[in-house]
Amino acid sequence: MSSFVDAAQLHARAGDGGAGCVSFRREAHVAKGGPDGGDGGDGGDVWLVADANEASLLGFRDHPFRRATDGRHGTSKRQHGARGRDVTVAVPVGTVVSDQDGNVLVDLGAAGERWRAAKGGAGGFGNARFLSNQRRAPAFAEQGERGEENWLNLELKLRADVALIGFPNVGKSTLISRVSAAKPKIADYPFTTLVPNLGVVRVGVRRGRPGEATEFVMADIPGLIEGAAEGRGLGHAFLRHVEHARVLCVLLDLSELAPEPAEQLAALLHELGSYQPALLERPRVVLGTKADVAAHDPGELAVISSLTGEGLSELLGRLAALVDASRREEMAGASDVEVLHRPVLDEVRVERTAGGWEVLGRAALRAVRFQDLTDDEALAEMVSRLRALGVDRLLHRAGVHDGDIVTVGPLSFEWWRDEAGAGLDRGHHRATRRERLARHGRLDDVGGDEGE
Repeated sequence: MSSFVDAAQLHARAGDGGAGCVSFRREAHVAKGGPDGGDGGDGGDVWLVADANEASLLGFRDHPFRRATDGRHGTSKRQHGARGRDVTVAVPVGTVVSDQDGNVLVDLGAAGERWRAAKGGAGGFGNARFLSNQRRAPAFAEQGERGEENWLNLELKLRADVALIGFPNVGKSTLISRVSAAKPKIADYPFTTLVPNLGVVRVGVRRGRPGEATEFVMADIPGLIEGAAEGRGLGHAFLRHVEHARVLCVLLDLSELAPEPAEQLAALLHELGSYQPALLERPRVVLGTKADVAAHDPGELAVISSLTGEGLSELLGRLAALVDASRREEMAGASDVEVLHRPVLDEVRVERTAGGWEVLGRAALRAVRFQDLTDDEALAEMVSRLRALGVDRLLHRAGVHDGDIVTVGPLSFEWWRDEAGAGLDRGHHRATRRERLARHGRLDDVGGDEGE
């Protein structure tokens, strides 16, 4: 079983918020003690963190579920519930996160970068929060909010300075094993390399003067075949690891059984351009391999032999110079302007459904999360919140009619609107439609009595 996995799924489940508490002071010699119910704790979040010590997504292949803990419920004496514990999930540097529709959400390209995959639910307010001059003994509290739950796609794109490109068995693994400490599998048959291998290359190391050395990461990309850009073989799985490389090192086989070097080069460049045209603009070095058994004329190509070491010093010098130049250009182009990312607001909106109308948006759902909506004061608080959010205005503009069913989360009610008020008035829930119309002289519009 391979220990390298570069694509997986994650199910991130944040913790639910704790419920608020309904409680009143009960102390000796204290008459009519006021409300003292505490708030529920917020649910824990699920965070993704890019970790340089992680090299694969193997841990998600068989165990994709990560869940934070729930917040604790509030208790009496205004004691708030504890917050749920966050879960921090380590992923390799270079992990790209997307949703189920393929939309990229974040690219964790540097060690230490963090991204919240699921936000914990807010804890509910206890009844002590609803004390006012008009409401002296609130006997209701809020339920905790449910935490977010998301299925996410994880894709690892290696962050290498130099990517080795070539057909199978061209000598990529042998080369990286000679110039770095990497130990890839090497054999005399095609597709020996099935997963990318990384090696750290140091060029220009001098005794007592380590500061003059150039260090870069080289990636041994599994061999490409014609049609890889269209997905033949494992083309897409291999090519995505080339996207972030600063320099491309294209290897052409000079041995007797290989095609002509010009044919190999044309085919490889075609696959790179078909997958991502920008790759053709990337700095690249083209050279012939297996110079010790060459049967094709290399022409003006530089040649190497990983077996004898011929040309390796010159190759590493060219690669180091290109990597240094790319790094300087990248640093020069970096902007010092701070970019402020503002969160996208979850606005309240109204949508038409088969059964009536549905009010969507996190703020609207939070407005109705009371433990007991049969309580008059809780119902009044709910109506006040929905009005403050402009829900009645949105429904009217959307074209709601008297008698339509409006749903807000777990709550459904019948809409009505006239000169005296609107469907959000809590008095509406105490009268039938026939009684309301009778009060306004429109009883003839109704054929018979209706239930609440």
